[in-house]
Amino acid sequence: MDPTKKTYRRIKMHFLNHRTKILIALAAIILIILAIWGMMSLESYYRNITLATMPLQMVMVALNAMIFVYMYMVVLRGGFAKLDKKSIKGSEVNVRFSDVIGIDEAKQEAWEVVQLITDHARLKRIGGKILRGILMIGPPGCGKTYLAKAIATEAGLPFISMSASEFVEIFVGVGASRVRALFKKANSLAYGFGGCIIFIDELDAMGKNRTFNQFGNSETNSTQNQLLVEMDGLGSREENVIIIGATNSPEETLDPALLRPGRFDRKVYVGKPGLEEREKVFQYYLKKVKHDPAIDARKLARKAVEKSPADIESIVKEAALIATRNGKDVVTYKEISDAIERIELGVKHKIKMTPREREMTAYHEAGHLLATYLLHPRKDVFKASIIPRKSSLGVVHPTSREEWFTEDRESLLADIKIALAGYVGEKIKFGTTSSGVSADFQMAMRSAHSMVWRIGMGSNGFVGDFTSIPDEQMSESLREKLNNETTKIIEKCLHDVEDLLTKEKQIHERFAHELLTKEELEYDEIEAIFNEYGKPNPRIFTVEDTGAKAEGTSSDVQSE
Repeated sequence: MDPTKKTYRRIKMHFLNHRTKILIALAAIILIILAIWGMMSLESYYRNITLATMPLQMVMVALNAMIFVYMYMVVLRGGFAKLDKKSIKGSEVNVRFSDVIGIDEAKQEAWEVVQLITDHARLKRIGGKILRGILMIGPPGCGKTYLAKAIATEAGLPFISMSASEFVEIFVGVGASRVRALFKKANSLAYGFGGCIIFIDELDAMGKNRTFNQFGNSETNSTQNQLLVEMDGLGSREENVIIIGATNSPEETLDPALLRPGRFDRKVYVGKPGLEEREKVFQYYLKKVKHDPAIDARKLARKAVEKSPADIESIVKEAALIATRNGKDVVTYKEISDAIERIELGVKHKIKMTPREREMTAYHEAGHLLATYLLHPRKDVFKASIIPRKSSLGVVHPTSREEWFTEDRESLLADIKIALAGYVGEKIKFGTTSSGVSADFQMAMRSAHSMVWRIGMGSNGFVGDFTSIPDEQMSESLREKLNNETTKIIEKCLHDVEDLLTKEKQIHERFAHELLTKEELEYDEIEAIFNEYGKPNPRIFTVEDTGAKAEGTSSDVQSE
């Protein structure tokens, strides 16, 4: 755009945005000039009377003005619907693409968006249309907001950030009024600066599937309808306004009208980082704190499977706090390990358990430990403890050896066996059990039920998602067969765990004794005890395809 034309547009935009203030100021100046001219024409007696009564008149005028302004803001300017959001220049957002770490694929898609925004003139020449809506979908803490700020910075456009919940009010029409005010402001900024980016976080708060009933549309429906109308209006305007929405909810929960072409038609999926990306995230955040140079970011990345960039940032910050609390000048591997435990397992509680309760907890956790180490094809025992945390008296913390995106039958059965192992560990030793098995039973039953009812992993030949059948349409005989199959899986897993803990009774007793003595066991200590009894890590030798990779991972963990 021509610089002269751009300057003219910005002056005009400034006048349009502040025309009321400018007109009031001009009127005030004219009135002051007229008042002075009138005073000069009066006789001295009348001039003195006028000057004497002027303070009272000024107080009354100010009072009347305050009442008028209040009524004007509440009645004529929408009152509660007023939008108090200020725009930020792209340069002031100051989030470069180099600052966005751990989401390389989403970052590449976002860079294409920036190129389309900055070079829309060439796009128009070949008949294309600029993007109007971009939807970022993914779990929390993965950098959706950060990515939107980077787009605004790289494109150099004004940036307005809002949460969808700010549009949702109990007052009828308020949300729709705020949407109109938002787009009016964005169009004005786009006129002056050549474009504007609106970022709406947690879009699902106002973008869920609309519901219609005999009582009329809800306030959320009205707000969403106004958003759809405003987005449709963008196509007929010269101004370049781009709306970026972000949500943690599944795409299916959003109204189809929002996702059709011309609205949020470009989707950017922001997922959790992989191994290489987690390593870069650790390196990025470790640079922000004083840390031991010997810390290997790759080893930390292996431990942080399924962690988001926000989780990793939290781990490093927590490690810095722990180092400060311990009087250290740098963050070491121990502080990072303690931070992971504190975040995932919770803060240790100083609860005084009775000797009997403490012993039952030790045998309970030792059962979990044996089943995890010897039976699970994918997970290792990161830590075992009988120190109370959160709502539990003890914990066995497993960690995945690598990233998996689906669960197979063997892994699900192993999860059930691990959940039941605490119950079996108590029963074999004491002949009775405690209420501490309730959460384990809940998890085991949920997994077995899902295997049979949802994903066709039972042994009775039933295949399909039976939870999708309405209750009134399912026969009692079919329901009984499915429930019997669920029970059969639980019983078979229980039998396998009983055989395991009976066969490995000596190791079970050893781990229970170690927990009672030390309270906590780290991975190195756990593996050393298994090696004493001739029980090497089964994941290293049973998975031929990934044997070398698993062995390398194991050596890393051992060295830690």
